[in-house]
Amino acid sequence: MQINSKLPDVGVTIFSVMTKLSNDHGAYNLSQGFPDFDVNPALIELVDKYMRRGSNQYAPMQGVPILREQIAEKFSNLYGVDYNPETEITVTSGATEALFAAITAVVKPDDEVIVFEPAYDAYVPVIQLCGGIPKYLEMKFPEYRIDWDEVKDTITEKTRLIILNTPHNPTGTVLSAEDIAALIEVVHSTNLFIVSDEVYEHIIFDNLTHQSLSRYPELVERSFVISSFGKTYHSTGWKIGYCLAPAPLNKELQRIHQFLTFASNTPIQFAYAEFMQQKDIYLNLASFYQKKRDYFQSLIETSRFKILPCMGTYFQILDYSTISNESDVEFAKRLTIEKGVASIPPSVFYRHGDDHKVLRFCFAKKDETLKKAAEILCEI
Repeated sequence: MQINSKLPDVGVTIFSVMTKLSNDHGAYNLSQGFPDFDVNPALIELVDKYMRRGSNQYAPMQGVPILREQIAEKFSNLYGVDYNPETEITVTSGATEALFAAITAVVKPDDEVIVFEPAYDAYVPVIQLCGGIPKYLEMKFPEYRIDWDEVKDTITEKTRLIILNTPHNPTGTVLSAEDIAALIEVVHSTNLFIVSDEVYEHIIFDNLTHQSLSRYPELVERSFVISSFGKTYHSTGWKIGYCLAPAPLNKELQRIHQFLTFASNTPIQFAYAEFMQQKDIYLNLASFYQKKRDYFQSLIETSRFKILPCMGTYFQILDYSTISNESDVEFAKRLTIEKGVASIPPSVFYRHGDDHKVLRFCFAKKDETLKKAAEILCEI
């Protein structure tokens, strides 16, 4: 039997491809965005505690109440916004599930959705599954800046949604207060919704402020704000994320969520809820990763790679244009196979494969991993 694919142009993600290549060749894996150090032992003990306590059956579809309350308290303390944990917060099986549910909740056939390239590869397939039409706008290289005049000119009567990501994967850029002011002006007097992917909210550097859309009343009313415990607590494999949105939007998101996973891992939710009470852990995450960013940059400053600014996330973009004329995909694969360092070629995050001769390296790694990988990069 033959299947007419709903996503005929979608293959295995570049993350799976490069991680497999890294594993096959014993390379240092600076490609896929996960730490090579372990979760805080205290958090593991909490999961064990709640498993042994009997919290092993279905959680409420919306997420366990105490976790939603902790999320609401965090957003109130950090961003000055009061989300109702009963009606405006949903715990999901990873941020990707939240993205799927939020996009699906509002996008209908022929709706246009503004996507900024390079774009995390989960966005466009969901838009297409909904019958929506992606409208691509390119962030301006090398600053990866959004041209808000272009955004304004792209909006039509068919535009339904804008998808934002800050801090931004794969580039490490962040939206500024000026960007937010421009966004507010663009969406004023429109019926546009916004999905704001903020999974790296606590990983922002150089005393910059995370411009969560939840800070701005003009944007809260139309926004799904999505984050992730995996990025914050070095536990990407546990796949717990969450979405905050006004009650009418949250209600529509839950209509979708309940038929995706219904509920997410129960003991892990309870463990996160208790662990969140130690606020210094997520408040100190930026300094933890800034030390790793600075360490990695210091190790490769004598290399032939050019270091592009990294203001957030745990990804560093390196320009290799003085080293090779190969495409970023070819160079990334050769670097993995022949030299033993795996990275991600950002061209895969563009619909037309735009190639700026840069690679993305993940520095959420042990210092010894970064040191050994950097030694190889400096020899190229």
